[in-house]
Amino acid sequence: MKTTRIDLHNHTTRCHHAEGTIDEYIQRAIELGIDIYGFSEHAPMDFDPHYRLKFEEMKGYEQEVLAAKQSYQEQIDIRLGYEVDYLEGHIDRRVLEAPVDYLIGSVHFLDKWSFDNPEFIGEWKSRNIDEIWRAYFEAIEAMAKYGKFNIVGHFDLIKVFKFLPSKDIRLLAKEALRAIKKSGMPLEINGAGLRKPIRELYPSQPLLEEAYAYGIPITFGSDAHSISQVGFGYSEAIALAKGVGYTQAVTFKQKERQLMTF
Repeated sequence: MKTTRIDLHNHTTRCHHAEGTIDEYIQRAIELGIDIYGFSEHAPMDFDPHYRLKFEEMKGYEQEVLAAKQSYQEQIDIRLGYEVDYLEGHIDRRVLEAPVDYLIGSVHFLDKWSFDNPEFIGEWKSRNIDEIWRAYFEAIEAMAKYGKFNIVGHFDLIKVFKFLPSKDIRLLAKEALRAIKKSGMPLEINGAGLRKPIRELYPSQPLLEEAYAYGIPITFGSDAHSISQVGFGYSEAIALAKGVGYTQAVTFKQKERQLMTF
């Protein structure tokens, strides 16, 4: 049976916190035997502009990826996307209506606090950790109900710095998972957590088991911000997914779902 290696969550230098050219990312992906490789740059937003491309750069970014898709079409299937911050009042229709293959919906902010940014880690010391986790999964639930995204980005990103709640994480995430199931979105298994203090894939095994029980599909992303991170954690991600019971993953082409065996 033919298997497909998928990596849909990757960045470029246009986000101002990544290194390497688009060609270098693609060439590394080819070396690793990745079949479907997606760029999902941090979408522009009228907040936190230093960590994303500008609205006036969207066309250039899209054209650059599409040109690479054409150049490498005999070697690899390149997909075009955006990673979009779900932040109420700051989501722009120009992003939602962009002519891309998919949109990854992510939560990086709680009340405009960038909880996963090491610059603002001190805020964790002044808040109730259980309340932070509750608010985070409420935001994920709202993002799923918003209905404009194709993929759930790093579902339990909130664990990044290893500030863990006293309550059962599965209970905290329950309503978010129910909303995701209703939305039809897959969860990505994201290797970036292995590079962070938590040293764990997103999502954790208990949460992925819950997702599997709900019948929520999955996809894969390494969240690469450098060439060395392309395909990062893929073998661990595959082992986790298969261990839970998954055998197929979702990709998107022009926002149409495709199911692949991995």
